[in-house]
Amino acid sequence: MNNLETGDLVLCTVDRIVGTAVFVKIEGRNIEGEIVMSEVAPGRIRNIRDYVVPKKKIVCKVLRISHSGNIELSLRRVSQKERKEVLEREQNEKSYTSILKSILGPNAEKVIEEIQKEDNLVSFLLDAKENSSALEKLAGKENAGKILEILNTEKKKKLIVKKEIHLTTIKPEGITLIKKVLGVFKGITVKYISAGRYNLELESEDVKTADKKMREMIVSAEKESKKSGIEFFFKQ
Repeated sequence: MNNLETGDLVLCTVDRIVGTAVFVKIEGRNIEGEIVMSEVAPGRIRNIRDYVVPKKKIVCKVLRISHSGNIELSLRRVSQKERKEVLEREQNEKSYTSILKSILGPNAEKVIEEIQKEDNLVSFLLDAKENSSALEKLAGKENAGKILEILNTEKKKKLIVKKEIHLTTIKPEGITLIKKVLGVFKGITVKYISAGRYNLELESEDVKTADKKMREMIVSAEKESKKSGIEFFFKQ
């Protein structure tokens, strides 16, 4: 799928630097893009090679596509979140390509080419988990079943939600009281940092659910602290 639109995020490999322009090869497409110096990074750039060097992989945003087909890109307008998403998608594509090759052998390249005419590989295979008809048409029912079996048994990537709280008290039984407050955090790893500071960690495949659970426990811990006369502070 070679069609690009303004605002699209693309993974690129720096090809060459000519004066104040950076020329890149756009991954997965047999086309070139250009980044002018003002779109490499914000502010004054003393040495462009502090940001880009040949063969380096970078994530860019499509700014403009001229009538003649020239593609103008920006590096500085890509957020950290966007960059991470593109790199993760690229990693997933490599993983899914490997799965297809292991099942389809020499026919994998042809199947991947057909998929990419209409969709990207990751989206296509994720959709195939819900409706396998398109995959079965391209790979055959038996091979589609094998591919989906591997995809469905893959472990979801776990992320760690982290929060920090501060607990202080001058009461003689302070250590016992603080331990009672920390006991609220069941299923959460509590690590002592220093001087009443504690780090909370919760590993989960669902970050939103984990964050909600963590915040609910923090509210409970704050209530327990007030009952025990402990000063409680939650670092947002």
